[in-house]
Amino acid sequence: ESGAEICLNATVKRILYSEDGDASRVTGVEMADGTQLFADTVLSGTSPYHTFLELMPGLAGDTAGNPVPAGFRKHVRFADYSCGAFKINCAVDRLPDFACYPTDPSGVAGPQHRGTVHFESRVQEIEDAYREASMGLPATRPVVEMTIPSSLDNTLAPAGKHVVQLFVQFAPYNVNPKVGNWADPAFKEGFADRCFSIVDEFAPGFSSSVIGRDVISPLDLERIFGLHQGNIFHGALSLHQLAYTRPVPGLYMCASGTHPGGGVMGAPGRNAAQIVLSDKGMALNK
Repeated sequence: ESGAEICLNATVKRILYSEDGDASRVTGVEMADGTQLFADTVLSGTSPYHTFLELMPGLAGDTAGNPVPAGFRKHVRFADYSCGAFKINCAVDRLPDFACYPTDPSGVAGPQHRGTVHFESRVQEIEDAYREASMGLPATRPVVEMTIPSSLDNTLAPAGKHVVQLFVQFAPYNVNPKVGNWADPAFKEGFADRCFSIVDEFAPGFSSSVIGRDVISPLDLERIFGLHQGNIFHGALSLHQLAYTRPVPGLYMCASGTHPGGGVMGAPGRNAAQIVLSDKGMALNK
């Protein structure tokens, strides 16, 4: 109704801009197939690193006509991107049966399956995992968080089967080479097995219920989704780098790399929409 067109499997190769020195502004985007789409306003839902240093000539140094100021490029390049996120998507043939809250004999999902489930028994476990990661070591006892989306939406899996997602910390992007690296499939799968063993402590038999799994390391998050160093929030949520000004007219940031940061809440997008409409002299319908 509003004239928007959504293109799937459409990879942006670079952001186009006019080379007018201080008067430079965004003019559109070029797609991977060479198609150029022209517009005076571009909203980027990618990370600041990918936007300013990869989709624009930020890593090319002081290229003639580069619209991104050198100081800004340096800030983005050397910002803190540490995260430690690791993801495992699982297909299972039955619901997890928690020792503290067993599954109903009928196999129907209960309230224990419909929230977020954490597998820690002491705060010290979280502290230890973080400290190991800060030294480049994947956590000996990872912090595992489980959700079961099919317990709320039965269209996600066949009858009797379920989808289980594990969000894991801490798995540093820069692993100490003495212990391994994420490019090694055995190393990656071994860490996933470690996570499963923790879940088995609280939900006996979980590992045997898994009929398929998709293991996503920090390196995979970078390669597949363009998340620099696998940071799912587009940058570490530290006070010294929670805000900065966009340097190129016509280009707006609308994702986790902007205030107020990551999380499924849509606030960065709404903030960007307000600014775009304001710059165009329009009002946001509340």
